[in-house]
Amino acid sequence: MKLLELTSFLESFAPLAFQEDYDNSGLLAGRPEQEISAALICLDITLSTIEEAISRDCNLIIAHHPFIFHGLKKIEPGKMQSDILISLIKHDIAVYAIHTNLDNAVAGLNEFLCIKLGISNAKILSEKHGMLFKLVTFCPLGHAEKVRQALFDAGAGVIGKYDFCSYNMSGQGTFRASADTNPFVGKQNSLHIEDETRIEVIFPGFIQGKLVKALLSVHPYEEVAYDLYPLSNSFSGCGAGMIGELEHPTSPLDFMKLVKNKLNVEVIRHSQFPGKKIKKVAICSGSGSFLIPEALRAGADVLLTADVKYHDFFDVNGRILLADIGHYESEQWIKDLLTEKLIEKFPTFAVLSSGLNTNPVNYL
Repeated sequence: MKLLELTSFLESFAPLAFQEDYDNSGLLAGRPEQEISAALICLDITLSTIEEAISRDCNLIIAHHPFIFHGLKKIEPGKMQSDILISLIKHDIAVYAIHTNLDNAVAGLNEFLCIKLGISNAKILSEKHGMLFKLVTFCPLGHAEKVRQALFDAGAGVIGKYDFCSYNMSGQGTFRASADTNPFVGKQNSLHIEDETRIEVIFPGFIQGKLVKALLSVHPYEEVAYDLYPLSNSFSGCGAGMIGELEHPTSPLDFMKLVKNKLNVEVIRHSQFPGKKIKKVAICSGSGSFLIPEALRAGADVLLTADVKYHDFFDVNGRILLADIGHYESEQWIKDLLTEKLIEKFPTFAVLSSGLNTNPVNYL
């Protein structure tokens, strides 16, 4: 298939607009029109990963961590980043990174971990702000259903777990068509009053171009009136971490044993056990100690994450169980997550999970 077909699917549930400002997700090497025969899924790109891709006849690597975070000023053989890029170009291997855009997506790695641990009713722990907008438009009464449906089909009107959400109001619009127009209703050089429906829908900003295009394609008027408003509402479809509940409250020790078993973790660094059972669980794969205040506000009994600093364990002061399972350990499941999604979408395409352990941290 064309590389663009595959990356478009990945961005359907993890849009690049979801990534953090510091990140570099997306197509890092390769051409969108490139023919892809097989994909290797991995956490990190190393020279060994590229050798594995070559040996398994994969001309695409899909990685969680981008191997390029900042602009390269020169290619220097002998430096890992340069050597990786040289090898990729030499063997015509494309690379796509799906990092914080997947971390911030509802259907991302945190949801996958929740499912593995039996955590239900999971939702975003820290929702993004500044991503929502409202579109308001006006059309003749008889065209309202067609216009609404086009907006819904383009992705507007989703509020939490509800879709097809809109507000509609009947009123009258006025306009006068000039001599060089071709009005849908009314006459040139004559004031016209039309019974219209005002339609309002909420949408995430990254679909604005697609949404406006859909509106213009079905609206009957020669000149379409519409307004776009930024909203301060949080966006439940995007954000850091997730929080949900275990089916049955369990002791802190039994919860830790569950984590070690289900997530294949050898060592857990943790704060003192609280004097209560674990029911409400907050999870953030990778570095998530910045979510401690959010987890406390949400009433979580435990925050499961990685890269926790020494003083963070002091600061929680028994208010919450802080569990650090390791960065690699919390994100290693990216391979299973993406493999499952891609095989379900493209059942005849070769999707291979990397067999390498790229964890740079060793335990004695």
